[in-house]
Amino acid sequence: MNILNTVKKIPGGLMVVPLVLGAITNTFVPQVFSIGGFTEALLKTGAPALLAAFLLCNGAQIQIKQAGLPVLKGVILLVVKVLIGAILGIIVNYFWGIYGVLGITPLAIIASLTNKNGGLYAALAGEYGDSTDVGAVSVIALSDGPFFTMLAFGATGLAQISFTVLLAALVPILLGLILGNLDDNIRKFLAPGTSILIPLFAFPLGAALNFNQLINAGMSGILLGISCVFITGFAGYFAFKLFRFKFPQVGAAVGATAGNAVATPAAVAAVDPTFAEIMPQATAQVAAAVIVTAVLCPILVSFLNKLENKKKAKQEIKTK
Repeated sequence: MNILNTVKKIPGGLMVVPLVLGAITNTFVPQVFSIGGFTEALLKTGAPALLAAFLLCNGAQIQIKQAGLPVLKGVILLVVKVLIGAILGIIVNYFWGIYGVLGITPLAIIASLTNKNGGLYAALAGEYGDSTDVGAVSVIALSDGPFFTMLAFGATGLAQISFTVLLAALVPILLGLILGNLDDNIRKFLAPGTSILIPLFAFPLGAALNFNQLINAGMSGILLGISCVFITGFAGYFAFKLFRFKFPQVGAAVGATAGNAVATPAAVAAVDPTFAEIMPQATAQVAAAVIVTAVLCPILVSFLNKLENKKKAKQEIKTK
């Protein structure tokens, strides 16, 4: 059987497939894993600890020794992603409350739009850009996980999130960052955890959902994914155009949402019970957005690449 490769062929498969399996289990046999011990901890209630380990492993991959143009590009894309996602989420929350508009919750908006798919970005940057574009991933990796979502909610007063809670969310990332930069061997040792842990915490997250909620979030999740690609994708593209970078099309590669963003609504709801009621809906919407963005973002970057190449060809003709 070729289970792993089959799962990987699905956009965000390592996160989405276990999540859906967990939701199916919780929908039809909700008590099957509620037997205590290691079984319940791994398959029902252990998502927070597994997610913390995942954040630590990701933090170790951020190399602060990289400087110059890659850092500048990374900072620009990070600011664009986080600001746009936070502002849109705040606007929706202000006018429509935590239940959102068109079925899309502000929690899902911020969780998906502030997050980026680092692996997809690196792949697209390698194909359509240069080494400085690829190197930017070490900076925009800071948008992985729930920290910036919680920061946006806490800083604007939309959620009761104390500095201590923010610090607690950041500590695993900082710990990984410190260890990974002190010793390259530790960074390499922890690297497998950035993928191995994803399905492990995805299943218990799914086990907190109901399959009916995933179905109901379908259209709103698709709309969320489309919005993420076009809003943050074009924002990254025009930001790179503004700074006159050589390959502006690579800026659009931040328009995809990583599978780990599916865990963000649960992390926010864990520190502010106000969002507990909409957490399942937001989680399902983000899960749908992960799939949509993984498909549409490469298409957008490819389109912009062709557009830029045509412009360069015309300019070369004029200069001759």
